[in-house]
Amino acid sequence: MSEYLVVLTRRSIKWSKLLKGKGKVQKNVKLKRYVRKGIPNEHRGLMWMAASGAQEQLDKNSGYYQTLLGAEHDPKLVETIRTDLNRTFPDNVHFRKTSNPCMQKSLANVLVAYGHHNPAVGYCQGMNFIVGYLLIVTRDEEKSFWLLEALLGRILPDYFSPSMLGLKMDQEVLGELVRLKVPRVSQTMSDNSVTWTLVVSRWFICLYIDVLPVETVLRIWDCLFYEGSKILFRVALTLIRHNEALIQQAQSLPDICQTFKQITAGPFVEDCQTFMQRIFTEPGSLPSTTLTKLRATCRSRIIAEEP
Repeated sequence: MSEYLVVLTRRSIKWSKLLKGKGKVQKNVKLKRYVRKGIPNEHRGLMWMAASGAQEQLDKNSGYYQTLLGAEHDPKLVETIRTDLNRTFPDNVHFRKTSNPCMQKSLANVLVAYGHHNPAVGYCQGMNFIVGYLLIVTRDEEKSFWLLEALLGRILPDYFSPSMLGLKMDQEVLGELVRLKVPRVSQTMSDNSVTWTLVVSRWFICLYIDVLPVETVLRIWDCLFYEGSKILFRVALTLIRHNEALIQQAQSLPDICQTFKQITAGPFVEDCQTFMQRIFTEPGSLPSTTLTKLRATCRSRIIAEEP
C-alpha cells in the first residue's frame, strides 16, 4: 500500500494538470491511457459522469430525478428494496444505521427512483451493491442515478431485465472466448459438465463487487465507464488465463467452483496496479467486431433454447 500511495500521488498531480479545473473532458488516446492507469479518487466522480454520458443526460433532464422521488411510489417495489438495504455493505461505516449521514436512505432513494424510471427492470438483487459503490464515489444521489442509468441502459443492456438475457449472453460469450484463448480450461469445464453461469454469474452481475478487492474494482470501473463492457471480459480472461494450471487440476464440479473462488483472492488481484496492466496484455486482442459476432450467436442460441 505504501508503494501504491506514491503512485496515487504522482497520478493525482498528472490528472490535475490534465483537467485544469475543467468540468468537461474530450475522449482521446491520452485520456484513455490515463484512465487505464487509474483515476484519482477526487476526479473519479467527474470522469465517470463525463465518460459514460451520464453528465450529458443529467444536464438534459434537469429536475427529472427529483420528480421521480416526488411521485407516488409502488409499495411493492419500495418494500423489496427496503428488505435489501441492511444486506448492502453491512461492514461499511457509511451504510451503518448509526452513521450520520447514513447512506441507506440515499441508496433507497436512487433504487426507488430507478425502479420507476425503468419499470421493465424495476429492482433486481445486485443493483443495491452497484448503487452503493456509486454513492461512495460520487456522494451524490442524482449523479448515482444517472450513472446507474448509463450502466443498465447503455453499457450493460439487458443485464437486469426480467429475462437477464444480456447477462446470460455475456457469460456464454466468455465461454466461447475461453474456448478460443484458453482451450485447456474450456476442456476441463466440459469434462466436468460445469456451466459458465455456475462460476462467473456473480462476477458479471455484481461487476466484481465483493469478488475482487475494493481498489481493484474501482480501477476496473474506471475502464468500464470509459471503454464499455469489453473490460468485464478482459478481467475474467486474465483471472482464468493466469490460473490456467490451477483450474486444470480440478477433478470435479465442487473442485472447480472452489477454484474459481480461490482465483479472485491473493496477491495477484490485490496489487491492482500490476493487475490492471495485465488485463490489457494477458487476454491478447479482443476486437469489438469479434465480441459483436459472438454476442449475436450466443443471443440466438439462448433464445432458441428457451421454452
